[in-house]
Amino acid sequence: MPARNSDVDACPGALRLHQAADGPLARVRLPGGLLTGTQLTSLATLAAEFGDGHLELTSRANLQLRALTNADPTALATRLSAAGLLPSETHETVRNIAAPPLADATLRTLVAALDESLCADPALAALPGRFLFALGQVPLFPDLSAIPTNDSFTILFAGHDFGLHVPADAVVPTLLTAANAFLALRAETARPAWRLHELPDGPALVAARTASALGLAAATLVRTATGDEAPTVVGVVPQVDGLIAVGALVPLGRLGGEALRLLATARRLVVTPWRGVVVPDLTAEAARRWARALDEVGLPVEPTTRWAGVTACAGRPGCAKSLADVRADADSTSTYSDGLPVHWIGCPRGCGSPSGAHVRVEATPAGYAVTRQPDGETFTGDTAHAVAAARRN
Repeated sequence: MPARNSDVDACPGALRLHQAADGPLARVRLPGGLLTGTQLTSLATLAAEFGDGHLELTSRANLQLRALTNADPTALATRLSAAGLLPSETHETVRNIAAPPLADATLRTLVAALDESLCADPALAALPGRFLFALGQVPLFPDLSAIPTNDSFTILFAGHDFGLHVPADAVVPTLLTAANAFLALRAETARPAWRLHELPDGPALVAARTASALGLAAATLVRTATGDEAPTVVGVVPQVDGLIAVGALVPLGRLGGEALRLLATARRLVVTPWRGVVVPDLTAEAARRWARALDEVGLPVEPTTRWAGVTACAGRPGCAKSLADVRADADSTSTYSDGLPVHWIGCPRGCGSPSGAHVRVEATPAGYAVTRQPDGETFTGDTAHAVAAARRN
């Protein structure tokens, strides 16, 4: 994970725009990655009117509008609110809720309930923009998670299981209690923290305070680490309810043109942390049609596509800190590999880097440095061969 080098929470939002090199950038939160085709149409229209005509997928399954040089912030907020994409102006940067792309009805209901309850708690507007909730197993590093286990949910604190299990109807109150405990503990430290793991013994202390608030004995909490990975959703995939979903990757997370217009015709969509998109709730015949259509507009639906596991930050010209056009270099270099994912970055900040093991391709004044994370092993030679070797190990 990139190191924090500032005490200012500058995480962009739909109202708090980030001044990028190519113009203002707006990040629209999508709890659970969920949105409708109608909402995607609204975003596409805004991107065409105010920005560069594209949508950018993030590693947390949100969407960004770039180069908003023609945007009136008030008009942008009004249009997003009308589309149902800005339910709370005070909480818009803290609606960070991840869920599996093929989440069942129970998890979808919990996502909506957590989002609504989070926005209804005035104190939680103070959460940092990087603080992340998760409902179900996701390929991210959430601060607070609720994982289904048999007939209950296990609450994880920065990935650690302290033995706190609650029924489904207690998941949302428990997560909100834990988030408030994080804020209280954060206020007691000399330097503000954006994430739970940044607080000294933060996971254990917040777990104990949460258990106490819920009337549980803190002494019963036993620490165990967890590290399960969620599978990538690419291709035609069965859902638990008997319907079918089609998952496609969006090369380097940049969505526009015919691909954007096609997806806007879907009834419901799910943006994924792999910078992909899922069209869910389909019949077998509809799934076949969608798979063909997605492939025809340049959104790969084959697990063996060269874009499998390949991601990149914005790079040049969108980011002033970047030393290279990393997207163009990734495009000209990437080949299929069933090994580690690879993430291209234009500077040491490492924006969008995966939370798990991966290959880091970092632009430097002397060219690209290829390392395997988290062990930091270096691979030399020309970039393409160094990346291939790092992914295989």
